[in-house]
Amino acid sequence: MKKIGLIGGITWQSTQLYYQLLNTKVAEKLGGQSSCECIIESVNFAEISSKQAEGDWDTLHSQMTDIALRLENAGAEIILICANTMHLSVPTMKKSVSVPILHIAEVAGKAVKKKGCQKVLLLGTKYTMELDFYKDILKNQFGIEVMVPDSEDREMVHAIIYSELSKGIISKDSKSKYLEIIKKSEKEGAQGVILGCTEIPLLIQQEDCDIMVIDTTKEHAFAAVDFALQLNR
Repeated sequence: MKKIGLIGGITWQSTQLYYQLLNTKVAEKLGGQSSCECIIESVNFAEISSKQAEGDWDTLHSQMTDIALRLENAGAEIILICANTMHLSVPTMKKSVSVPILHIAEVAGKAVKKKGCQKVLLLGTKYTMELDFYKDILKNQFGIEVMVPDSEDREMVHAIIYSELSKGIISKDSKSKYLEIIKKSEKEGAQGVILGCTEIPLLIQQEDCDIMVIDTTKEHAFAAVDFALQLNR
């Protein structure tokens, strides 16, 4: 089994999901008392969030690179960033890190294609929805048409992530708001919705929606297990 290095704390709510998913899947694949070999370095999300709001991406890229290098030096054979937005740092990280970095947007793209979707709604932080780093991978590598909510809905989706989900607050009202946006996209031709923030699965599940749900937290963790166990998906 290859050792997985996790950059966590972005937020710890989703990092605990990763840890649970990784160990559950390894146990399922290997049986017995098997569990995942992994290393986690967890950051202070308050500092990350502040730098994101300031647009200080250069500092964040440097910080993500330093963490990845520490994980690599500690024996990690693949790196996972337990957050969608911070995959903005991957191009910078790859200049210094020798082990593979499993890009969550590429994992999401493969999942979308496997589910037979051509047009999807992307939900996430405003950075993930508004910047091109995520959408370009989906479009250019997988030929997927990507929709995002309008500006008012984007602000609402973002606010719920940072003020509620990042703190483990699960609100029925917020869930209803997310489902309204998903319903709206379905009327506009979306065949699926990418939960492009690793906290959103705390709020939205497949059984809540009529269209396909791509849970990036689950897909990312399971793809890492396949790599660790050298399995082909």
